[in-house]
Amino acid sequence: MMTPAHTDYEFPYMEVATFMRAPLSREFSDAEIGLIGIPYDGGVTNRAGARHGPREIRNMSSFMRRANQTSGIAPLDLCRVYDLGDAPTNPFSVEKTVELISGFYRKLHDAGVIPISAGGDHSVSFPVMKGIGFDRPLGMVHFDAHCDTCDDFMDEKFHHGAPFRRAVESGVLDPKRCVQIGIRGSLPTTDFWQFSYDTGMRVITMDEFYEMGVDAVIQEARRVVGDGPTYITFDVDGIDPTFTPGTGTPEIGGFSTYEAQRMVRGLRGLNLVGGDVVEVAPPADPTGNTALVGATIMFEILCVTADAVASRRNDRQAAE
Repeated sequence: MMTPAHTDYEFPYMEVATFMRAPLSREFSDAEIGLIGIPYDGGVTNRAGARHGPREIRNMSSFMRRANQTSGIAPLDLCRVYDLGDAPTNPFSVEKTVELISGFYRKLHDAGVIPISAGGDHSVSFPVMKGIGFDRPLGMVHFDAHCDTCDDFMDEKFHHGAPFRRAVESGVLDPKRCVQIGIRGSLPTTDFWQFSYDTGMRVITMDEFYEMGVDAVIQEARRVVGDGPTYITFDVDGIDPTFTPGTGTPEIGGFSTYEAQRMVRGLRGLNLVGGDVVEVAPPADPTGNTALVGATIMFEILCVTADAVASRRNDRQAAE
């Protein structure tokens, strides 16, 4: 096995940390995929700290190398991938933050850039979808302990328990093409996630997850989203807190990091148009393990998305 020459190799702890060690740029024009941080946690209802997630995920993503050993995908070789910095937010206003984030992602969408983001709490997924799904509703593969489809909380519409209800109501998310995987935990009321069921979302609880098995869950997710444009959203509290203690609303009994990797890899070949990893709260996990999990899952999402972007590009070129 050949090793890189010393002068050509950058160790993980060298240089300024960027997502996946991708080049840093503020220009959208040359990017096919943009890696973006959303440092905002003004929508949490429990432990804060996810605003610090993007910085720590950048740091831990320095451990990611160029190629995925399992799938063989080398995303930075397949596509033009840049760390595009952080989306603008306003820590004093939820409503202004929604508009700032959605406006930023609308510019990305107009420039033809596919976004993969690191939150931030899960409320940020709604303005991202609003920015990239305004011209056609998205399908969604959602990994989480919670459905995040409840209604207003303490007279606030935009919080981390409601992003996908808001997205459906805004017409940017097609509930019939949504699958939610890993749902579990205690509830304030038995009908707390009723919106998911009433609108036709496919909810796979943890009990059903273990009855089905990982391969069947992957096939069900693929069936639900079909061949339409699809968004991956991954809340790290979907994973059992033995692996991800640094999150705002932990729930025991989740899937493992390996099962998470297998499920994301199983989405290869779908029409992927974006994704995010959210709810990494570094202050709740000084070991850095939760941020490492977040960075690794973000890399897995990048791999399958880069494969989709390259495939669409090749199809366009073949048709010309």
